[in-house]
Amino acid sequence: MSGDGTDSNALHRVSRQLDPRPRLTRSAFRIRLDRLHDRAFLIVQCAVGAAIAWSLARYLLGHAQPFFAAVAVIIALGLTYGQRLRRVVEITVGVAIGVVIGDLFVHLFGTGPLQLGIVVMCAMSLAVLLGAGGLMMVQAGVQAMIVTVLFAGTAGAFSRWIDAVVGGGVALVMATVTPLTPLRRPRVQAGAVLTEFAEVLRESATAGRRRDQRRADAALSRARASEELMDALREATAEGIAVTRQSPFRRKQQANVTAIADITEPLDRALRNIRVLVRRVTVAILEHEVIPPAYLASVDDLAKVMDEMAEELAERRVPQNVRPALLLLSEDVALQSTVGTGRTSLSAEVIRAQLRSIVVDLLMLTGWTYEQVRAEVPHRSDELDL
Repeated sequence: MSGDGTDSNALHRVSRQLDPRPRLTRSAFRIRLDRLHDRAFLIVQCAVGAAIAWSLARYLLGHAQPFFAAVAVIIALGLTYGQRLRRVVEITVGVAIGVVIGDLFVHLFGTGPLQLGIVVMCAMSLAVLLGAGGLMMVQAGVQAMIVTVLFAGTAGAFSRWIDAVVGGGVALVMATVTPLTPLRRPRVQAGAVLTEFAEVLRESATAGRRRDQRRADAALSRARASEELMDALREATAEGIAVTRQSPFRRKQQANVTAIADITEPLDRALRNIRVLVRRVTVAILEHEVIPPAYLASVDDLAKVMDEMAEELAERRVPQNVRPALLLLSEDVALQSTVGTGRTSLSAEVIRAQLRSIVVDLLMLTGWTYEQVRAEVPHRSDELDL
């Protein structure tokens, strides 16, 4: 009986692994809800813009089927905020080219598979000659195909490209209206980066104290994976800056978003230094090297400072209040030097040097320049350059 049960369980596990159907777990559903929340404004904007463009073409211009007015709005607005204005122009031109080429060709030569191929080729070629990018070229071909296949022979052949222009115009106007989300996201993401850095440092310090190789390896993997958070931060800041430059209603927030963009570089350097620190902890455990408890305590103290910085960023403040704590930490680390005494190891001294480098990076996050940091952070002749 037990053998049958074991075989049955094994077959069940194999069948689950081979089953291609995705399983909607609670965490996955939460992620999708968060994604819907982030895109809710864009979805509503597309819906409202499509209705406005359709109404203008239908009731103001008297077009019976202003299909392309609504299509142009949805395609143009369904982009990230950082790309919108330039992409809206490209897509509007692409749609207009495709529609007018399709209308003209059907009007002169009728429809059929040969005509369809020629229409698509002509529309995409014209888009390229007008300097189109890949998106505009594809839209020209798609819209020409739609006209040829779906609207062939219908009345108002040359009015459809006007509908496309109307939709593009509505999209251009609505593209200047943006929510606050792209402006808030850089600070939220910067806080998330610092929080993750703090967790990695805490895990590494705990691993060093317990001589836990598995925990140390996990912390190193986590530190390496933090690059994804940095990529998300860069994307968020780029999008936020684009919004403030393109929307006349968000120009006042440009300084705040630019301030977050300025801290991306020192955060990136901090991540590199953290990876080196965590790697040396794993090496010290593997090679049975000594790490002074004071060094690991400083790692924990640094993690606490990062948590405070994340909180200040979440409250939309430059984290200047942590400067005294960072300067005190740098002094403590400088006094902990045991180089030449034989009471520590190479890995431990690399850890201490990386601590001071991370302190420098974090001080630059508070608004100080590198020159100001060098003037304030204590320096000893037996240490590596900052």
